[in-house]
Amino acid sequence: MNFEGLDPGLAEYAPALHSALDPVLDAHLNPSLLQNVELDPEGVALEALPVQESVHIMEGVYSELHSVVAEVGVPVSVSHFDLHEEMLWVGSHGGHATSFFGPTLERYSSFQVNGSDDIRQIQSLENGILFLTKNNLKYMARGGLIIFDYLLDESEDMHSLLLTDSSTLLVGGLQNHILEIDLNTVQETQKYAVETPGVTIMRQTNRFFFCGHTSGKVSLRDLRTFKVEHEFNAFSGSLSDFDVHGNLLAACGFSSRLTGLACDRFLKVYDLRMMRAITPLQVHVDPAFLRFIPTYTSRLAIISQSGQCQFCEPTGLANPADIFHVNPVGPLLMTFDVSASKQALAFGDSEGCVHLWTDSPEPSFNPYSRETEFALPCLVDSLPPLDWSQDLLPLSLIPVPLTTDSLLSDWPAANSAPAPRRAPPVDAEILRTMKKVGFIGYAPNPRTRLRNQIPYRLKESDNEFDSFSQVTESPVGREEEPHRHMVSKKYRKVTIKYSKLGLEDFDFKHYNKTLFAGLEPHIPNAYCNCMIQVLYFLEPVCCLIQNHLCQKEFCLACELGFLFHMLDLSRGDPCQGSNFLRAFRTIPEASALGLILADSDEASGKGSLARLIQRWNRFILTQLHQDMQELEAPQAYRGAGGSSFCSSGDSVIGQLFSCEMENCSLCRCGSETVRASSTLLFTLSYPEDKTGKNYDFAQVLKRSICLEQNTQAWCDNCEKYQPTIQTRNICHLPDILVINCEVNSSKEADFWRMQAEFAFKMTVKKLGGEISKNKEFALADWKELGSPEGLLMCPSIEELKNVWLPFSIRMKMTKNKGLDVYNWTDGDEWGPARAEEEHGVYVYDLMATVVHILDSRTGGSLVAHIKVGETYHQRKEGVTHQQWYLFNDFLIEPIDKYEAVQFDMNWKVPAILYYVKRNLNSKYNLNIKNPIEASVLLAEASLARKQQKTHTTFIPLMLNEMPQVGDLVGLDAEFVTLNEEEAELRSDGTKSTIKPSQMSVARITCVRGQGPNEGIPFIDDYISTQEQVVDYLTQYSGIKPGDLDAKISSKHLTTLKSTYLKLRFLIDIGVKFVGHGLQKDFRVINLMVPKDQVLDTVYLFHMPRKRMISLRFLAWYFLDLKIQGETHDSIEDARTALQLYRKYLELSKNGTEPESFHKVLKGLYEKGRKMDWKVPKPEGQTSPKNAAVFSSVLAL
Repeated sequence: MNFEGLDPGLAEYAPALHSALDPVLDAHLNPSLLQNVELDPEGVALEALPVQESVHIMEGVYSELHSVVAEVGVPVSVSHFDLHEEMLWVGSHGGHATSFFGPTLERYSSFQVNGSDDIRQIQSLENGILFLTKNNLKYMARGGLIIFDYLLDESEDMHSLLLTDSSTLLVGGLQNHILEIDLNTVQETQKYAVETPGVTIMRQTNRFFFCGHTSGKVSLRDLRTFKVEHEFNAFSGSLSDFDVHGNLLAACGFSSRLTGLACDRFLKVYDLRMMRAITPLQVHVDPAFLRFIPTYTSRLAIISQSGQCQFCEPTGLANPADIFHVNPVGPLLMTFDVSASKQALAFGDSEGCVHLWTDSPEPSFNPYSRETEFALPCLVDSLPPLDWSQDLLPLSLIPVPLTTDSLLSDWPAANSAPAPRRAPPVDAEILRTMKKVGFIGYAPNPRTRLRNQIPYRLKESDNEFDSFSQVTESPVGREEEPHRHMVSKKYRKVTIKYSKLGLEDFDFKHYNKTLFAGLEPHIPNAYCNCMIQVLYFLEPVCCLIQNHLCQKEFCLACELGFLFHMLDLSRGDPCQGSNFLRAFRTIPEASALGLILADSDEASGKGSLARLIQRWNRFILTQLHQDMQELEAPQAYRGAGGSSFCSSGDSVIGQLFSCEMENCSLCRCGSETVRASSTLLFTLSYPEDKTGKNYDFAQVLKRSICLEQNTQAWCDNCEKYQPTIQTRNICHLPDILVINCEVNSSKEADFWRMQAEFAFKMTVKKLGGEISKNKEFALADWKELGSPEGLLMCPSIEELKNVWLPFSIRMKMTKNKGLDVYNWTDGDEWGPARAEEEHGVYVYDLMATVVHILDSRTGGSLVAHIKVGETYHQRKEGVTHQQWYLFNDFLIEPIDKYEAVQFDMNWKVPAILYYVKRNLNSKYNLNIKNPIEASVLLAEASLARKQQKTHTTFIPLMLNEMPQVGDLVGLDAEFVTLNEEEAELRSDGTKSTIKPSQMSVARITCVRGQGPNEGIPFIDDYISTQEQVVDYLTQYSGIKPGDLDAKISSKHLTTLKSTYLKLRFLIDIGVKFVGHGLQKDFRVINLMVPKDQVLDTVYLFHMPRKRMISLRFLAWYFLDLKIQGETHDSIEDARTALQLYRKYLELSKNGTEPESFHKVLKGLYEKGRKMDWKVPKPEGQTSPKNAAVFSSVLAL
């Protein structure tokens, strides 16, 4: 029901009604209504008074049979007669559900459905009851157990649901769409658009869906497509209720008056055969509810809020004699429902009472109801007591029911897993008094706990931050409003929805309207996507990594350079780091550090992503430093030289990130030991201050860099371990300052939250204003923000909330190897030019922040805020400016710079910070020199031990055959499966792909496209793999088990990196690749090829909105060739694609006669439909075309 325009008195029913109930009864409340309701906390109950037997119910005339209290003082929001059992369900404004059994309304069950929202609709199913609240759909058993709890978007305002069949549900409300939910999978399957302000009432017949809108309109929609077929503009104000029976639709509502909305006493009646209105029906009550009650005639029941009820025929006249009165305890009736048998009516009022009216003394709610299960009576009192002190007492005295079913304790081992309890935190007193000897600590026992006993906790330890502050599924128990914890849509975890076409019809442009490239998240261990983007947009790192090339098969620096090259080439299309992550999984250190997640852990978000990405950050910097520090061989990859930036003693990563320092250990005997060391990043160390002191970020950073701590260390003078004071002195600051935030517990989170509040108050105090939560300051109020005491100009005070992090910091090296750190704004007295000129003074600007998004619904995710520089904008967008962007896998969106430093610790937690020295790019040569040379195409040895020259299937290129710009190269690739596809079958029989199969390239073939050796392969590499192959796909790939094993293979076996370099060289030189279905080939190989270098026969011989045609059918139709007989062969496929391209040029006259070629395609599709797209067997038909083929290819 739509409650707009109802009695203003409803406004008094506020959430305060949910508080504890007062045991004193209202003066007008009849005690006989309080059936089985305990109001006294000491156990004194008001017994229900049964209806006297003298109450006479006249057959065929509705009279009140019973009244009962559902919840004292809390208005009833919805009532529903169970369609399967003899029960009446009632929901309240407090989110509580109560069920009553039979016409005597005996209380059957009572439970809380939602802690804050009212229940808006109830629907009974065979196995349970559906409850709809504002943004939650809950399916519960009739006893109260939860079957599923489906949380809708927090911005939704749902009002109605409609069960279209046994497993499909429509849910609508005050938004511009209706959701279709599959009850079997509990997933949203469709979203139908409707016009605002939305739909609040839904009905269904065998012809239409009927949707009632708050604007007073009723729309009739198609059952299959949900498109609008007809519309009735019933009322000018708002719609209150409507019902459909047979060929009639009746509606009641409100009309617009000068003073507002007024209840209209004319019911609008429509004939669904002619789709037009018939004579309105004038009634004598103010209609708020109406229902058809078809028994002998199609009569209508019209109910007013004040309790008046009138029966009349929809096509006749209303008689005042047909009015009867319901006597509600409260002033208003809130809900009304009719049983399936039409023998009972239920009314709910604003004081929590339910009234049952029937037309017979012993009514039934349903024509055929099943038996209701009741709880078994308690047998404890009838059993003899057992004395447990008797050791010989037989336990057989305890009666156990005889059953042949499995007991609950017989839980299968496959469904259980050990879950050890975590040790409780160490007592603070022990930590305070503990003395360390080496790595062992000793402390007196504070005697605060019993010996050998620890508290038993079912939940995880409270000091775990990830579980501490995640948003709960239900708003029950939250101290603040739910919207305060709502994760913004652009920060939520993004997923790819796969169709039968894979990714081809997925709209990535909806998530990324820039020309920067996102990264796909479905690959294992793709949690590091945000950090890859950070490294890419560090211009010195991006350029220097791309200049690196070495001989190692699994070199992360090489693979990262290849990935950066793809990001450079992309024009907004997402890339995937499959080759990089494949190399990453082979590094033993990554596995030892726990950086390689299993698929189940990654999907469920079990791992702490904040800790994980910070460990990954330290690992990748160390690994890149090692990879680029190793001296490259003089002929690495036959002529590819090393980076010109790399010296023999250090790597470019060390030059950029390394901070040189001295570690001093001072013993109490006075001897001091100094050791030189370096680090690639720093970890924030927070002060142990419980007084709530205000700290600048620069103070905490200085404390973390110049760390001072007391520890046990070996003293050469004392010749034993002694307590020492260890300090760290900085000798040289890095060009890029990397900081791990280490916000891993509620303690650090509270520190960030408290310091952000201090910073906010100080900023407002400097402005001379007061803190206002919802006020936006005018521009004139912020004119002082550019002064030395303020910040830069900010349009809204909301942007300064949750901000503690400065955009710039200034560091100054002192003469005694000390370090001064200050928060910096460009309005300070030290300008950037002066800071560069003065020796030892540096200004660092914030370049990136990596944050952990806490979202219990998706397990959380990692995103990055990155300040993209001028060079990238010039290369991609053609403009010169700097801008902050949000990178959330393949979602990229420009943001305000204040959003990059705002951290609401309830859902957005900082993990990693990158500060870059000002004018850094001017120190480095940022020219990218392609390290891949033509020598990669020359002959090379095979990894296979058993390969013989007689088995060679290709002839490598000679020096005089090196490809030039625009040369044709035929390409084909074969693949094997590493992980099977994860899919689910919907209720309508369609398949939904959850996660696609993970493919790996197994064979790559390139054939010459011109010259005397046209059609002869010059690359035919089988790719060695160290990962387990699930399916070789021999029927489609021709790859057999053993072909990729270097010990037993007879093929020309190479590494993926070696073949990848060959293809990269061909792409960089500008050749044109000819093949069939090259888009998927390049995707699995992980190559980005410009579109003008791809000639795909799939699209050359394709008509719009028609099916794609197989290479086998095209070869038979145009070339009279029978290919792919038993298995596929990549040489044969590549040659055939080349011939088809030549045929295309011949038929289309080099593309100058598209109309004649269109006729050829029409003939192709007509022939294909007749042949069912199947090539005839060799003894059958011949090809309709006798196409000329190349003699040199036939000679082979």
